[in-house]
Parts: sequence; C-alpha cells; structure tokens
Amino acid sequence: MLPKQYRLKKKSAFKATYKVKNSSHSGGVTLFAGILKKENDLPTKVGFVVSKKVHKRAVKRNRLKRLMRESYRLLLKEKNLGDSQKYMSLVFVGSDRALDKDFTEIKCSIKKILERI
Repeated sequence: MLPKQYRLKKKSAFKATYKVKNSSHSGGVTLFAGILKKENDLPTKVGFVVSKKVHKRAVKRNRLKRLMRESYRLLLKEKNLGDSQKYMSLVFVGSDRALDKDFTEIKCSIKKILERI
C-alpha cells in the first residue's frame, strides 16, 4: 500500500491537477501532472482513477487501480521515477484498454509514462 504521505485525497486537488492539462498516455494509462514544486523537500502526491464508464463492475475498476498503485509503489521503492518527482501532484487514469492487461504490462506502461513526462 502506498504510504499516506504520498496519497492525493481531496477532490479539489484532483481538479487542480487536471486543470494544468499536462498529460501523457501509454498502454491504456493516462498521467496528468500538476504544477512544478517550488520546494523539493515536499513529497509528490499521487492519485489513481478508473471511471465507472470504463467498466460497470467495481471489482474490475478496483483491480486496475490496485495494479497501478502497486506498480507506482515499486517504482518509488526502486527510486526509478525519473523527473516525475518535480511535480506537486500526479493522477493516473485507467482506460478500458488497460483492463485486460497483467501487472507487468501495467508496470511497463507506467514506467514509460514517467520517463516521458
């Protein structure tokens, strides 16, 4: 599980991240990046979203969120996040193309997005 200090929780924080319109897409996962940090000592907050329009079953949506969350956690543990730690917040959005993928494919997609941003 992602530590509490790294979680994006408030609806206003999600909206502010979307408003910046800095996004990247790969393999059914889209990343929205917020504004750049002024101080580098604050942790980057991360949120994971899978819309109800992607799949009507909550089990499928939650599985995709768990896969994205765990792959980000492992990349954070390896310190393999690239320049993504320069941003205040990140929001990963899963689409219907990512529903059928396994853990390694999701992890590769997230790693590719983080290197690109």
